[in-house]
Amino acid sequence: MAGSRKVAREFTLQGVYSWLVGGADVTLIAASLKEDEQFKRADEDYFRTLLYGVLKEESTLSTRITPLLDRPLAELSPIERGILLIGAYELLHCPDVPWRVAINEGVELAKKFGGTDGHKYINGVLDKLAQDVRAVEIEHAKKKGVSGEH
Repeated sequence: MAGSRKVAREFTLQGVYSWLVGGADVTLIAASLKEDEQFKRADEDYFRTLLYGVLKEESTLSTRITPLLDRPLAELSPIERGILLIGAYELLHCPDVPWRVAINEGVELAKKFGGTDGHKYINGVLDKLAQDVRAVEIEHAKKKGVSGEH
């Protein structure tokens, strides 16, 4: 179903936000989100992969993004932090998601849910992370761009 991963990311952000702000149990968060009428538009498997994956790997993901930030992780809004965690998870653990898509989806979440210029910050941080963890994929894309599509 078209757009269902996008919807899954939106619900994942809501879940990660709830967890960051209130520390509720992930199972309760997921059950609550699934009650939303719009949830039926989401890719439920992808939602579960992201939500459970991000929360399980939160410490590792935070460690990966912290050096790329211009301020302490604790000073990010829960929305920005949640978006960065989701984007980092996709870059690190979802090789089927192209790096540009992972960054763009983070930017779109920031435009929809974040502060005025938050999307620029999200773009910068996720781009730096992608340069590190998806270097081979990015280099391949550059070569294809220079020599033209095959």
